[in-house]
Amino acid sequence: MANRQLGIGVIGYGYWGPNLVRNFSNGISTHVISICDLDPGKLATSQRLYPGITTTSDFRDLLTNPGIDAVAIATPTHTHYDLALAALKAGKHVFVEKPIAPTAEQVRRLIDEADRRNLVLMVDHTFLYTPAVQKIRELIHTDSLGEIYYYDSIRSSLGLFQSDVNVIWDLAVHDISIINYILKDKPVSVSATGSCHVAGSPENMAHITLFFDSKCVAHVSVNWLSPIKVRQTFIGGSRKMIVYDDVEPTEKIKVYDKGIILNPSPENAHQIKIGYRAGDMWAPHISAKEALQTEIEHFADCVRNNQKPISSGDSGLRVIEILEAASHSILEQGRPVRLGQPLELRKRA
Repeated sequence: MANRQLGIGVIGYGYWGPNLVRNFSNGISTHVISICDLDPGKLATSQRLYPGITTTSDFRDLLTNPGIDAVAIATPTHTHYDLALAALKAGKHVFVEKPIAPTAEQVRRLIDEADRRNLVLMVDHTFLYTPAVQKIRELIHTDSLGEIYYYDSIRSSLGLFQSDVNVIWDLAVHDISIINYILKDKPVSVSATGSCHVAGSPENMAHITLFFDSKCVAHVSVNWLSPIKVRQTFIGGSRKMIVYDDVEPTEKIKVYDKGIILNPSPENAHQIKIGYRAGDMWAPHISAKEALQTEIEHFADCVRNNQKPISSGDSGLRVIEILEAASHSILEQGRPVRLGQPLELRKRA
């Protein structure tokens, strides 16, 4: 495998699958052997674009194909667990679209199966591989921002409404994965509220608060009923502050040398004088390379070198645990839920 391209099978050619096929096909270290989908029309479209790739409506054809080293899964969330588990049991490395599975218990089983078979299990948290998020993580981990006070994000658009997951499992999953990746501290509890405005569908807007042992707090607002697409994040530190706008075509990150200055009062040692600092703004250079291309290259490297990915199964598990806690908090009208507490205890609390 070290001297040849990885053979890839893609399950699902709907919304995200075509992007996976394009990037795996264009990769130096990977090539797509087969595509699986239940829709004959989508398979016909893929064959017109990639005549050298075989197609099938039975995912088991990919698992029994000896030329396929890894399976990429881009299907509805409720199918992720069964497909990923079957692929792992067939000896295939797995690249699965976010969220990795519907429950934390299922994720733990996938991690155990991958570890037992020495296979790579990677979650497609694409935002972690964007040059912008990579730069923000660098600035935080080199203490350029100082002590982190807050992470405040808005992620909204008109749709896409989904039937099997609510808005936090569709949109907030991005911010939760980013928070876990860029911040040094990990959240210890979560509070969430949400509401549904379409009969028979899950929550279409929600507000999530993540609490830390430090003074940091994170707010994530997600919405399927916004008139415009918004992907904006504010990160405040004791030294500098960041505005990250993913919709901005060029200057996605702006770093502000602004903040407050705390000085003890000479008259009263218990009184603090607050001053304000207003310095320059600078926009660091951000590469235009597609994040999914970087992510797929990372996946191939991990398979070849037997390494754990940035967005590993363990990383995906932390995200699912927070999503489960947030979902439970919504049912309790925002009651904070301690992370790491078994779900059964949360229900009895």
